[in-house]
Amino acid sequence: MTRTDWNDYDWQLIHEGPQAPALHMALDAVITDEVGAGVRPPTLRIWEWAAPAVVIGRFQSLKNEVDPEGAQRHGIEVVRRVSGGGAMFIEPGNSITYSLSAPQALVHGMSFQESYEFLDAWVLTALQGLGIKAWYQPLNDIASDIGKIGGAAQARRAGAVLHHVTMSYDIDADKMVEVLRIGREKLSDKGTTSAKKRVDPLRTQTGLAREVIIDRMVETFAGLHRLTPGQIGSDTLARAQAQAEEKFSTPEWTGVVP
Repeated sequence: MTRTDWNDYDWQLIHEGPQAPALHMALDAVITDEVGAGVRPPTLRIWEWAAPAVVIGRFQSLKNEVDPEGAQRHGIEVVRRVSGGGAMFIEPGNSITYSLSAPQALVHGMSFQESYEFLDAWVLTALQGLGIKAWYQPLNDIASDIGKIGGAAQARRAGAVLHHVTMSYDIDADKMVEVLRIGREKLSDKGTTSAKKRVDPLRTQTGLAREVIIDRMVETFAGLHRLTPGQIGSDTLARAQAQAEEKFSTPEWTGVVP
């Protein structure tokens, strides 16, 4: 295999209406597998959330990450994704999440660290264009001089790489620490004030509406690479809905690492 470049491909943009957390997990898997099989072009998918969620990484322990009583009290669904990385606390309108599904040739020969930096480069350009001093913080964070903005996760699947990023647009830090155990530990370690500032949302950094930031991200990607609007399509959606039901919303999968 020889390494390819961004501009060896015609990229597709998918940005559809709000979807349930388990369906997002399934769409990541199905779309990435389609790209790996060569039946879908490399894809940038912007997520819209239909409900609040905690998304844990493929290898994380459910009980170590999530306080089930806090999640239930706040009506927050817990789902497990196919990629690694850490837990994410999501509320609709408070997060900017996107996935890249690309042929593995795009990152061929790169270490994980090199591939994270390479695949995040375009979004750093977009954030810098909004006046944010943003950089890649190994292994998988996007940081600024005021605090962490977001985190990335990856999975390599049958000829494709899935790379996705969640950035905080706004955050209810009090609710987050009632739902995520790790948030609580960081609070007790560092003192309440500093820990809540550890994640510094894009809303406070830019003063811009979430939609404006997403538009700028898409414009930046399209300015650097070839990008045309696409859609999920009924066949892909049906496959993803089946996986969401049979796998991603089951206690067996969510608790696969207890």
